[in-house]
Amino acid sequence: MALRGSAPIDEIALGGEYPFLPGADRLIEDLSVSVRDLVTEPRYDPVRSIGRARALAGADDPRGTAALEELANARPSERYLSFLFARLLLASTPAPAALRRWAVAEAKRAYDRLSKASPEELAEVARRLGRPMEVEVGDRLTIDLVDYVKLAVPVREADFRLAAQPLAHGRIALSRARAARLIEEAVRIELARPRPMAPDVEALVRSREGATIEELARRVPAPRGRATAGPTALHPELFPPCIRKMRRTLEAGENLSHSGRFALAAFLHRVGADAETIVDAYRGAPDFDESITRYQVDHITHHEGGRGYQPPECATLRSHGLCFRDGDPAAPGPVDRARDPICFDPALRHPLQYYRIRGGSVVEEPDRRERSESITPTGEGGARRSDAPERTRSTVRRR
Repeated sequence: MALRGSAPIDEIALGGEYPFLPGADRLIEDLSVSVRDLVTEPRYDPVRSIGRARALAGADDPRGTAALEELANARPSERYLSFLFARLLLASTPAPAALRRWAVAEAKRAYDRLSKASPEELAEVARRLGRPMEVEVGDRLTIDLVDYVKLAVPVREADFRLAAQPLAHGRIALSRARAARLIEEAVRIELARPRPMAPDVEALVRSREGATIEELARRVPAPRGRATAGPTALHPELFPPCIRKMRRTLEAGENLSHSGRFALAAFLHRVGADAETIVDAYRGAPDFDESITRYQVDHITHHEGGRGYQPPECATLRSHGLCFRDGDPAAPGPVDRARDPICFDPALRHPLQYYRIRGGSVVEEPDRRERSESITPTGEGGARRSDAPERTRSTVRRR
């Protein structure tokens, strides 16, 4: 497809570089490849090898920085088939985090080309992904406001916030670099979506690729918690709805916002979790990197001479869309889907206060306490005011 008098789009190159696009299957229309052929036929051994490398690279390096020499030297049709095979592997792997980490890695791999692409190529890729962009004068592009919001919300960079964008006639102007970053996010969303497989296909893949599937599970372990003894033993069932939702998000292999990640780490630290337990909570994140996570956890928990940051107050969590006091409709259990009466008591202002009310123990900071005595839970799970004097409530202190 040609745009604004530009050179025609090279469909073969496009399909090889962006195998997730509709129409990329044209690369193999003369090969008549079935799923069974792709999984079992000896002639596709090289393709399967590249596909395994793609899947395992995503598990090891979701930031997509590792170069895959096999992929770089492959023909467009081999690139496409290796992508399909990697997708079959991930769809057969029980851990959802493996799929989402692979989606991040593949999206970042696509960004390497997108960041150098012409505005016309960017617009074509965006159009095929269902997020159309228009090329404007001066190598700039525009995108509809609704599409921008859907793609920019998961992006953690501050300069992608809607308030900072040039808006005119319902469209937002984009530089080529910003357009490429938004398309990267569209790719991640597309690839992270689970694809149903026929039971016989899944059984075939698991029987032939059991070792690779086991290796993926080893490299992307499920989030795990460590038992904590003593007065600060963790009681996740007593966590407030917001914290429970953050943990479910990561356990499902989904992305959690920067604000949510900070709040979770700070909360876990204050309720007595050790560094290993906090790091473990993030293992399901699609972009999990153990060394970076440990560094960030260390920073959060050792702030101010080891006291650590306070988690944000309820009002702050609400402002970031992290409050779930009305319940989470997508939660698997009825408790998490239901409205929590404790959260609606006017005296409740902090998630640590909620945890203490429910009976959990909080590591106190000298001269700072949440007003846990100002409300106490009722027998039916509601909350009532007590006659205890009001104490100074904690604040979020961040540099």
